[in-house]
Amino acid sequence: MRSTMEHAQEHGASLEQTQRYCVERPIYNEELLQGQLHRRERTPQTLRQKIAHSCRCSSKKAKSHLYSCLPILKWLPRYPVKEYLLGDIISGISTGVMQLPQGLAYALLAAVPPVFGLYSSFYPVFLYTFFGTSKHISIGTFAVISMMVGGVAVRQVPDEMISVGYNSTNVTDSPEYFDAGNTKRVQVAVTLAFLSGIIQLCLGLLRFGFVAIYLTEPLVRGFTTAAAVHVFTSQLKYLLGVKTNRYSGPLSVVYSIAAVLSKITTTNIAALIVGLTCIVLLLVGKEINLRFKKQLPVPIPMEIIVVIIGTGVSAGMNLNGSYGVDVVGNIPQGLRAPAVPDIQLIPAIFVDAIAIAIVGFSMAVSMAKIFALKHGYTIDGNQELIALGICNSVGSFFQSFSITCSMSRSLVQESTGGKTQIAGTLSSIMVLLVIVAIGYLFEPLPQTVLAAIVMVNLKGMFKQFGDVAHFWRTSKIELAIWVVAFVASLFLGLDYGLLTAVAFAMITVIYRTQSPQYRILGQIPDTDIYCDVEEYEEVKEYPGIKIFQANASLYFANSESYTSALKKKTGVDPCVILAARRKAQKRHAREIKKANALRKKAVLKLTNDVEASVKHEIANDELPVNGRSASPDVSIQDVSPDEREHFVEPKPSIHSLILDFTPVNFVDSVGAKTLKSIIKEYKEVGVCVCIASCSGPVMSELTRLNFFDDTVTRELLFHSIHDAVLACQGKDRSASQTDFDL
Repeated sequence: MRSTMEHAQEHGASLEQTQRYCVERPIYNEELLQGQLHRRERTPQTLRQKIAHSCRCSSKKAKSHLYSCLPILKWLPRYPVKEYLLGDIISGISTGVMQLPQGLAYALLAAVPPVFGLYSSFYPVFLYTFFGTSKHISIGTFAVISMMVGGVAVRQVPDEMISVGYNSTNVTDSPEYFDAGNTKRVQVAVTLAFLSGIIQLCLGLLRFGFVAIYLTEPLVRGFTTAAAVHVFTSQLKYLLGVKTNRYSGPLSVVYSIAAVLSKITTTNIAALIVGLTCIVLLLVGKEINLRFKKQLPVPIPMEIIVVIIGTGVSAGMNLNGSYGVDVVGNIPQGLRAPAVPDIQLIPAIFVDAIAIAIVGFSMAVSMAKIFALKHGYTIDGNQELIALGICNSVGSFFQSFSITCSMSRSLVQESTGGKTQIAGTLSSIMVLLVIVAIGYLFEPLPQTVLAAIVMVNLKGMFKQFGDVAHFWRTSKIELAIWVVAFVASLFLGLDYGLLTAVAFAMITVIYRTQSPQYRILGQIPDTDIYCDVEEYEEVKEYPGIKIFQANASLYFANSESYTSALKKKTGVDPCVILAARRKAQKRHAREIKKANALRKKAVLKLTNDVEASVKHEIANDELPVNGRSASPDVSIQDVSPDEREHFVEPKPSIHSLILDFTPVNFVDSVGAKTLKSIIKEYKEVGVCVCIASCSGPVMSELTRLNFFDDTVTRELLFHSIHDAVLACQGKDRSASQTDFDL
């Protein structure tokens, strides 16, 4: 068996080495090729016809649109109960027990009472089942989005406006569940969710799902790492049990750390001990889940275990009353009546809503793509935007704040056997049971436990600091994007930091097109393959022909650098050659003028000396002038060939220049003018410029820009580099033969 396999491999290798192809065809330039091809006749549609076609309805089209808007109608009727149901149930329960404590914890990040984290873990998750296209992501509260929401809420309703700090022990018996300050923050968070949802919905309906591509992976990872630092800093006061104001905006991290350090002497030792114990338990639990992943049927739900233990210890030891440990407090039973968000807040939070909408969508679609690729199905980016928009906007009427995909819960949902969105639905039902029936049991839960849960869940984000070493080895530009995203988001705040990072990422794109790599190509002998002459020893250049390639499009930002690199790489600068010619011609004219003056002077002297006939004869016949014999009636035009030997016009070392347009995707008007100028300048010094491998769209752009005329024709454009090389060789041989005949 082994010898058979080895023989087969050797046979395949030898077959690859012996395979050949041979094609015999004319040398094609663009004009010749277009003359032999026949374009398909296309009748352009008028605007009225396009509108009529798009508005035309059929049963098949209506069904397709319905399935697109409600993906559940497509997959639910085909749901294989026996194969998928058990895995979805286990996955839903596992995700639900994570959803509950994370919902309570991330509400603190959003600067709203914990119960609103439960609302945000129910309504949006349930709605995503109907409208989402990903089968594995877990929608709900997420640290980064919650932190962004909290920053806006604190900016609009600072701590100074809240007369009584939120401690639910003060409001348990109040007919109103929350004080006025927290109510205002809830209004800000809810309105922010509504506005970000509307933005996502509009972008989805307008098919703007591509906006996520502007948030590159280095940018997102740098941004989320900075967000992790923001989140960790904001939870220090809950872990230590100190009372400080919450800050937002530029340098909020610095102010938060300074505030905590200034109150470090008032640390609540009981809260610190409880928090550190929970952190240790959570880290141990996560490590066990990671090491024994294959042996465990489902991950150990350490978060819910820590919540239950923390609640029991707090209730049994009366941590709030005896030791002053802040607890979650009142969790009202039942669902709240729907309410319209405060529309008057929209102008003040519009920019923040755009940032949250784009970041939330980017997080969700990136995770969805990972799972879709792994499990072999496709997602619709535009439908994901619509789904998130509906989840946020509709959920806001039921007091939920902005949500997106949670990375940790999504990994748990996928790894525990989740197959469809049914798993998410089951997790939301578990949260609903807590809200309706047993939420009051978690009222004694210490806030330091929730802070511990948040901090431990940041472990994966803090590991992203390792990206610095990775990007240092692979791409300095991507490293710069990561560092700028991290530093800007850390010190300017998440909103301005994101804007700065996106702007910098766009600048790097411009920089790359402005500073592309330029290469001179040569031929691999006996092939039509052309590679970089500086990279491979076997690659040889044709005598008198230079092939120039730039791995970027030609437009206003890089046209000047393109021309400079062309002259530098080829070693031929038409301006220098023309200047040298003019200088040589002037020098030659001066020498001729000087020689004529000497002749006139010699003739005058010898004609006056009539007595020296022998000298007169010498002057007429053999007088040496500048090393040569001169005649008194010799003019500039009668200079002998010997005299012209010292005047040789500077000539370029090449006769043909080929521009490889394979990497060129577009050319603008400035690029077309630059290209035309290059062709004319090199033509003046006797160098023929050809363009090879120009794509159809670029050809259309050149035609539209009036690039072709009497001097620049389509005969200068060739289908491939090899066509251009053969054509240039043919022209050179014809020119040489003509000179020889003359």
